[in-house]
Amino acid sequence: MNMTYWFTLTFIQGITVKRKNEIYVKCWEHSPRITIEQLFQDSSVWESIGLTPEECEIFANSRNNLANNSFLVENLLSQGYNIIPITLQDYSKTLKKNLGTSSPTVLFSKGNLNLLQEPAVAIVGSRNADPVSLQFTSEIAKKCVTQNKVVVSGFAKGVDKMALDAALEAGGKSIIVLPQGITTFASGFKQYYKYILQGRLLVVSMFYPNAPWSAEFAMRRNPYIYGLADEIYVAQSDEKGGTWSGVIDGLRKKRTIYVRKPNVNERNANILLIQKGATAVDNQGTPIPVAPEEMLTSEERNKQQLITRIQSILSTSGELTSKAILEKTSIDWSDKKIKEFLRSSPCRELIEEHKYKNRILFRIKGTTNQSEIKFD
Repeated sequence: MNMTYWFTLTFIQGITVKRKNEIYVKCWEHSPRITIEQLFQDSSVWESIGLTPEECEIFANSRNNLANNSFLVENLLSQGYNIIPITLQDYSKTLKKNLGTSSPTVLFSKGNLNLLQEPAVAIVGSRNADPVSLQFTSEIAKKCVTQNKVVVSGFAKGVDKMALDAALEAGGKSIIVLPQGITTFASGFKQYYKYILQGRLLVVSMFYPNAPWSAEFAMRRNPYIYGLADEIYVAQSDEKGGTWSGVIDGLRKKRTIYVRKPNVNERNANILLIQKGATAVDNQGTPIPVAPEEMLTSEERNKQQLITRIQSILSTSGELTSKAILEKTSIDWSDKKIKEFLRSSPCRELIEEHKYKNRILFRIKGTTNQSEIKFD
């Protein structure tokens, strides 16, 4: 198989990954089958596989890159890197199952390719994870080792790095998914080379081999971390960023995702992910039920507690102005903010307002007693 053509197909500009894979599927299904070499060299087949005029022009122009790409491919192979087109048996079947035609057209790697065919678990989470989340990560990674499962890591600081190191130090196996080109990971290869020699580590990249790290690549890489895994555990998520978007995408695709149930007053988005359909697990990764009152975020819990306090105050005092409510609750809010809170859901279902002598008063909904009216 001529890897130069696969390399060229992978990095053609102006055609999406999904479309590239669809094009090659048509080549594969064509009778007679169209090889990757023919796709580039024989323009007479382009119409038969449905290339648009714009795509035909792109393929024609890409021929100019073949000579240079041939040199790059030879250089990569001579340095011990693997080039794995989506059609090869070595390509991850799990990745193709999870991402379909959105799978990377080619994987670049170094290490034990057999790890791509073994059961794998992704342990993901925040770069700035709390100690409890890092401890959870370590426990799940060690559990994977006892179950002979590969740990998939994005090699970011925090949860990713903890998952990788915990698995390897416990004698397990791991796959690193890079947010950069495979040849720019020199320091990482030096640090983890013994694990590659032992056959316990595979480093994978989907990007141009000499591309440096970038935030864009880090975000684009996240679906591949999830895609390589049979199971996904979330140690800690914010309400935005790569972990959050990856879990939301996974839930949309009906994947089972395990999220660590947070302790009371933890400031993260774990409960929000559980609310959206993720499976709550304890600190050992065992699925556990979550009571309705535990399904509240810390913000929602604080809000509910404030509503309860206000209800109690109004039950005792009758009707109060917003400023009087502020004084009795001792919260550092403006009059405008407390009014907005009282008029929002679920307050407005429990508390009503009315005018009395040009004053706006708040009372428990359904009560009519106007005694003990307090003015500020």
